[in-house]
Amino acid sequence: MIAQLLARLAEFFDRSIATIALDFADIGIVAFVIYRVLVLMKGTRAMQMGIGLALVFVMYQAARMLELVTLFTMMDSMLTYIVLIIVVVFQNDIRRALMRVGSRPWIRGVGNAQETHVIEEVIKAAQQLAQKRIGALIVFERDASLEEFLDEGTEIDAAVSKELLYSIFIPSFENPMHDGAVVIRDRRVWKAGCFLPLTASPRLDKTLGTRHRAAIGITEETDAVVVVVSEEKGNVSLCFNGNMVRNLDASSLREALLGLFYKRKPSKKAGERASTAPARPPTGAHAAASVGAAVSAERRLSKEPTPSSAESTAPPTRPSSAEEPS
Repeated sequence: MIAQLLARLAEFFDRSIATIALDFADIGIVAFVIYRVLVLMKGTRAMQMGIGLALVFVMYQAARMLELVTLFTMMDSMLTYIVLIIVVVFQNDIRRALMRVGSRPWIRGVGNAQETHVIEEVIKAAQQLAQKRIGALIVFERDASLEEFLDEGTEIDAAVSKELLYSIFIPSFENPMHDGAVVIRDRRVWKAGCFLPLTASPRLDKTLGTRHRAAIGITEETDAVVVVVSEEKGNVSLCFNGNMVRNLDASSLREALLGLFYKRKPSKKAGERASTAPARPPTGAHAAASVGAAVSAERRLSKEPTPSSAESTAPPTRPSSAEEPS
């Protein structure tokens, strides 16, 4: 068997360099397309439906090999319309992917500068709202579309600025949008006054209100990142992958958001600060690293069961440190 494999490898490379290069390019393009599809589906219900379709295909192949005539005939008729089924099931994700391809800046540096500006405006608005103890819920839409999870909402389509975000959340009878969430899509304020699905996890901190439960709920269903400002305590929290990091100052929030969006590795200094943070009482979740390790936590949590939200406890002398559930 090994001799046959070596013979086929020799036959593969016994061709012109141009032909071999084309084959490698073909394989690379297919691998990249599959990777982007998986990234798009990650953290959404589309991934579960995709797994279901894959199981149906495996069952179809097993029925064909085992000559289960009735089952094979039924599944063969169903798979005849597989393209139509995929379009219907994944219509929102397909539309979202095509929109992203069309709107994605080809010059990456320009896109990064715009995203950084949006993040800075959100941080400034969150700090101002926290100082005034005005509740806020700001959602960053990423690869997964949020349309199927949003109730109501007013479409705005405006540039992100701290003044706009601050004015949206000012509580007033004449301002019906202040009680919902603001959704940022493609570096613009897409909608305001949106209602998000609440988490159903029974292990959450009982002190969490509806705003925080909505933030956790949308991050459980999608890959969105949510900034929450507490109306009661005036602190800022960050939610992603169904987890919450609380009591963040401006520098910690900036480090976490840049890490999540740019996949930056946490600095050594941030790790040292995290090691000095006191451990919170046991709640079933392990003590976490600093907010600067948000990317590592996100990658790790995508392979593990999502735990309940936990409150970070930063020492009084180091307000930038926080704990995050692992």
